Amino acid sequence: MFFWFIGTAIVTVGVVFRDPRFDNRLLIVGSVLPIGDGLFGGARALHSLTVSVGLLAVLMLATAGRKPIRKVLLGLPIGMILHLVYDGAWNNTEVFWWPFFGVSFDDSPLPVIDRGWWAIPMEAVGVAICVWLWRRNGLSDGPRRAEFLRDGQLDAVPDRFG
Repeated sequence: MFFWFIGTAIVTVGVVFRDPRFDNRLLIVGSVLPIGDGLFGGARALHSLTVSVGLLAVLMLATAGRKPIRKVLLGLPIGMILHLVYDGAWNNTEVFWWPFFGVSFDDSPLPVIDRGWWAIPMEAVGVAICVWLWRRNGLSDGPRRAEFLRDGQLDAVPDRFG
């Protein structure tokens, strides 16, 4: 699954923060980054709340007083945290709370793989959300798409349906 995480992250941030100036580029990266755990054989550190919150804390401390760069970088840990939410990562206590319940991952499968066939309709919903966001924000227009790639902002944030 890929689009499920991207679509749900963008909609969630739009509804919660209601900030049309939010930079969605690193949010998108963060929302799919934990899938990279699959390269190491299953759910690992990127599916741990400790890593996501730790990254958030490091970024907050490192960017104190530097608001523009903070606003760009915060999308990464926010995306990672939303991945954990929309992946149901809390179902594996040992991985989710790593390293507090031990440092071994014991061949824990990725939640998206462990979910089985349910991943198919979830990904279909994710594709539908992404298509809706694409159309709603006019990303078929080359200049508008280039602007999004430059600033990461979506004009039609999901909380404004009118």
